[in-house]
Amino acid sequence: MDTRKPLDGLAIGLMLLLAVTWGMQQITLKMAAADISPMMMIGLRSGIAALLVAGLLKLRGERLLAPQMPWGGALAIGLLFGVEFVLLGEALRFTSAGHVVVFLYTGPIFAALGLHWKLPAERLMPLQWGGVLLAFGGIICAFLLRPSTGSSADSAAMMWGDFLSVLAGLSWGMTTAVIRTTRLSSLPAAQTLLYQLVVACVLLVPTALLLGQGAIHWTPVSMGTLFFQAVIVSFVSFLMWFWMLRHYLASRLGVFSFLTPLCGVLAGGWFLGESIEPSFLAGAGLVLAGILVVSGASRLKAARARLA
Repeated sequence: MDTRKPLDGLAIGLMLLLAVTWGMQQITLKMAAADISPMMMIGLRSGIAALLVAGLLKLRGERLLAPQMPWGGALAIGLLFGVEFVLLGEALRFTSAGHVVVFLYTGPIFAALGLHWKLPAERLMPLQWGGVLLAFGGIICAFLLRPSTGSSADSAAMMWGDFLSVLAGLSWGMTTAVIRTTRLSSLPAAQTLLYQLVVACVLLVPTALLLGQGAIHWTPVSMGTLFFQAVIVSFVSFLMWFWMLRHYLASRLGVFSFLTPLCGVLAGGWFLGESIEPSFLAGAGLVLAGILVVSGASRLKAARARLA
């Protein structure tokens, strides 16, 4: 019998806290970029968080490696997770943090498309295809209707950063699809997270060094950002999320997670003084509407099946 319960005051408060925390990820990376590149920051945070997750697993008396370890799947999600953050780190060099957090959240759309072709139970309904079209219409709107302010070089750089952000969303979506379609779906969440973090660290730190982005200046901003990224975001917030998934209905929690892009855009304007163009707001609104339609329709279908 499913013992998960509807959201109460504690769950709503925690989800709002998570949305703000996740929305601040890209903002703090950009704030510390003068002292440490986003790519190097993400590589270091992944290594530190991996040690924390491994320590937690040992404390619980759980295995670091699953019996009959699915090495192919683990390597695939690790590489996809690492590539996602390589793209994310590069995107932050060219475009605003607000743009990055919205375009990154196209990930659930790409995951839905990937699962549509792989799992019969995940076939998209007509309403969900409408949501997909809404989301991609929003991307086109944000790309093509941007105002012609600043130099053409600046505009081209921002468009390139936005494109990299969409590719990062694609990588995130494919990570979800691989987990759902392999034996990784039956493993404890902490183990799966550990594999992603280890491969991300191994991939990102050398890549940052090869690209000349390995310089680190230990300042209060860079050290505070590393603590926030490694301990608060990559360790505490994910453990909190997994705890909530065990105790509350996932469909209700998912709706609150869509506040993350909105928090990111607002935080980018507040902390970084980033301008929010009307065309981007319109495109972001369509993207978020599409995500809600794709996600909400599947949950509505599941609810109807339970009632039938």
